[in-house]
Amino acid sequence: MKHPTNALISLQAAQVALVLDCREGRLPEVVHWGEALGALSDQELLALAEANISPVVSNMVDLPVRVAILPAHSAGWLGRPGLSGSRDGTAWSPQFTVSALQLDGHAVEGLPEPQGPVVLQGQRLIVQASDPAAQLGLRLEIEMTDSGLLRARAELQNQSTQPYQLDELNFAFPVPLAAQELLDFAGHWGKERVPQRSRMTVGSHLREGRKGRTGSDAATLLCLGKQGFCFQQGEVWSVHLGFSGNHRHYAERTFHGVQLLGAGELLLPGEVRLTQGQSYQSPWVYASYGQGLDEVAAKFHRFLRELPGRASKPRPATLNVWEAVYFDHDLERLLGLAETAAHIGVERFVLDDGWFLGRRDDRAGLGDWYVDPAVWPNGLAPLVGRVGELGMEFGLWFEPEMVNLDSELARRHPEWVMATGDRLPVESRHQQVLNLAIPEAYEFIRDRMVELLTEYSISYIKWDHNRDLVDAGRQPSGVPSVHEQTLATYRLMDELKARFPELEIESCSSGGARVDLGVLERTDRVWASDCIDPLERQHIDRWTGQLIPPELIGSHVASTRSHTTGRRHDLSFRAGTALFGHFGIEWDLNAASAEELAELADWIRLYQQERPLLHSGKVVRVDHADPSLLIRGVVSADQRQGLFQLAYLSRSEFAPRGRFQLAGLDPEARYQVRLLAPGDKPHGLVAPHWLTQLSAAASDDTQYSGAALQKVGLQLPEASPEQIVLLKLSAL
Repeated sequence: MKHPTNALISLQAAQVALVLDCREGRLPEVVHWGEALGALSDQELLALAEANISPVVSNMVDLPVRVAILPAHSAGWLGRPGLSGSRDGTAWSPQFTVSALQLDGHAVEGLPEPQGPVVLQGQRLIVQASDPAAQLGLRLEIEMTDSGLLRARAELQNQSTQPYQLDELNFAFPVPLAAQELLDFAGHWGKERVPQRSRMTVGSHLREGRKGRTGSDAATLLCLGKQGFCFQQGEVWSVHLGFSGNHRHYAERTFHGVQLLGAGELLLPGEVRLTQGQSYQSPWVYASYGQGLDEVAAKFHRFLRELPGRASKPRPATLNVWEAVYFDHDLERLLGLAETAAHIGVERFVLDDGWFLGRRDDRAGLGDWYVDPAVWPNGLAPLVGRVGELGMEFGLWFEPEMVNLDSELARRHPEWVMATGDRLPVESRHQQVLNLAIPEAYEFIRDRMVELLTEYSISYIKWDHNRDLVDAGRQPSGVPSVHEQTLATYRLMDELKARFPELEIESCSSGGARVDLGVLERTDRVWASDCIDPLERQHIDRWTGQLIPPELIGSHVASTRSHTTGRRHDLSFRAGTALFGHFGIEWDLNAASAEELAELADWIRLYQQERPLLHSGKVVRVDHADPSLLIRGVVSADQRQGLFQLAYLSRSEFAPRGRFQLAGLDPEARYQVRLLAPGDKPHGLVAPHWLTQLSAAASDDTQYSGAALQKVGLQLPEASPEQIVLLKLSAL
């Protein structure tokens, strides 16, 4: 007998391998996902696939349970199914048979069974399958990207004349039982991406997001690794759903020795009902494997850096004026800010909330995207023109998905407000959600944005989204519409980018509540948090970096007194923290002293000098036993350059603190270490002997091997809390 899909498929890239068993017409079953296996023969891969078949033990079904990448109840799998749905109570347990495979664009033809399976290697597999009884068609895309990042998505089609209601579609990837420790993230507004660890046990660890956006408390990345895994050591497997609406991440372990990491879109009741011929396409589920969290992160970072359309020019030093003026828009004051910003080296000027019709506070105006003549009698032209004359780009704030009831738009079209039943949702920040899935609403918002982008030289949009979606239904029926709203938002971003190819968009959502690879396919950075207190941002940016690289993380110099916490910090701590991201300023420069402006100009010059390294190199986060100290750095791809930051957060229980090691270096290279101090030297700095040498005339002769810096290390300087020491490494 010859089966067209009698095949073993190996997807490999960047020292990561995924081996799939596609024999006998079954959906792909993961034989191995992890470290690359080297050059295995066909016979060895076949033996590996055979060794993956579990024994039949007491009180189980009489055939080995085969857990596909979309786990199926019909195969005897009694954990969370990959597909859940029904057609009025029928077709709820499909059994798909694969009809065709395509690897890297070429059809896979299976051999007759006595001759064994075809064994092929590539990077992108497409699987076509169907269940004639359930009248469902299925298409899977499984890809190993050049960075070693695994991703998969599905398209489900209803082939019956009767509607099919989809409840869940999850991908699941098996992880060895040796991985026993979970890491994911929690948090809230102003304190996003707080790491949390727990022990994996039998059952499910389930993280669901029902906010209609990614959320400040999102799991972000669900990691499962060997006990004690850290940044540099320990095998780690992880999943992330690239979607900005409702979502699900889970880890599951059964009594039968199967352990899975899974993810999928969370669908509200009845949200996806497919009529005959209609299809649902899932978001991409991403999965990353590595030795240590930094390797896991590096695969995401490289993938994002290589996305088509990613902005390639240097990330401009940015001034956002929100904390300088809030809603008090005065042209002369803003022109003064622009003059000062240009003088110290700022390259992008962003006008935040408050420029449009009736917008004197956050209670009115959303939806009325017309420049307010009461505040701007000559439009935005005087400000936009002067910003351009000063050599800066101009950016503008929008919140396209939201509406205030106190607006002309809401008064004219109350039916465009998302609502369920005969009631309005509870307000949040005095606003409601505008249903962009309604074509007329979408076209109105799009046209207003296009007109403004055409009239003014606007190169950047700060795209905000300041509330969760509650009772997010489509009037008049009230059917849930989070799925449609998310896709409409993507469509609007895509259309604006197509019309204005040089336009850049920042994903801002009450700060960092929309940070995911779905929105990052369309945007050029995220605002990690509305909190830019550098003490908080040290942690927020560190863990946001588990998913995205520094140049996509908006990181700004805060005001002397933090807007969100009331703390005061030295400028060197504020600027040094912002340096390891897309550097910007959120400060009333008109109130800064001449000395502060001069020091800030020094930091901008340092950022401009080092951003080629910061925004292309590998992120390194150093494991250190002292929680009062955070060490992070970026090392160039050729390992010839490195920039490291020692951040002193609080007083230590050790005095002196002992040694610190670096990571990511070439062990064979010899490095010169230099102290960078663009501002005042750190308060309370007590230099160890090696650092004292750096200040001497013979400092150029002070060299360390990469192996010594990584394995032995250097004595830590002493410094007061909330200070930063910067070290530049150059290979000789």
